[in-house]
Amino acid sequence: MPNIALEAIGIGVAFESASGRVDAIRQIDFALRRGEVLAIVGPSGCGKSTLFNVIAGLLKPTRGSVSVGGVQVDQATGHVGYMLQKDLLLPWRTVLENVTLGLDVRGVPRAQSSEIAMKLIRAYGLSGFEHAKPRTLSGGMRQRAAIMRTLAFDPEVILLDEPFSALDFQTRLLLQSDVRQIIIEQSKSAILVTHDIGEAVAMADRVLVLSQRPSVVVSIHEIHLPRVTRNAVEIRKDPVYNDHFTEVWADLHLGANA
Repeated sequence: MPNIALEAIGIGVAFESASGRVDAIRQIDFALRRGEVLAIVGPSGCGKSTLFNVIAGLLKPTRGSVSVGGVQVDQATGHVGYMLQKDLLLPWRTVLENVTLGLDVRGVPRAQSSEIAMKLIRAYGLSGFEHAKPRTLSGGMRQRAAIMRTLAFDPEVILLDEPFSALDFQTRLLLQSDVRQIIIEQSKSAILVTHDIGEAVAMADRVLVLSQRPSVVVSIHEIHLPRVTRNAVEIRKDPVYNDHFTEVWADLHLGANA
């Protein structure tokens, strides 16, 4: 389907343990639309990280499949980019060199990779810091560099695995707005895995709620908030934000007790 960036069909995951077979995911189906941010929330231990690893192609599901642009994930090398809880910037490389890291690994000529990186650095608030080492940057600046590194090799889908959880609350709010805006401006599709309902509602176009383990999809909420001009601080004053928060919380509670 032309409007679908990523599709998960009948995903099930089971692990073998000393005490026998353990089901982590019973069945999960969803589609990520092109150009949208889809947030995934669920009770602690419900299998969000397991699902993330399946989507990323790091773990083969017991059942089902994931495709990106119609291509199976295990065949779609380079189609998915990652932004993780830790920025994982290499301390001996400058901001510019960290942003070009993925391009360097792919053998892109240095002049070309530097040009791509500098466009991102100028566009998203790190101009003047391109030759700085990560230790001199704030947490928010480091995460900006991390998202630029992800964007530099132009993946079709970006996976955000609780990318702001290690930051202070003020920086988290600022980056929620910034990263969402960057994703929209770069015409990317993204999946955000988070335990924070407020973050999910503030950043996402839809929120998918999972049940406790073995997880299934409890519900998917369409978020009816401004598509482009969505400030993570101001949006929390909107009654619609509070309505969505309450609805997602209710389904999360339902899923936790399923």
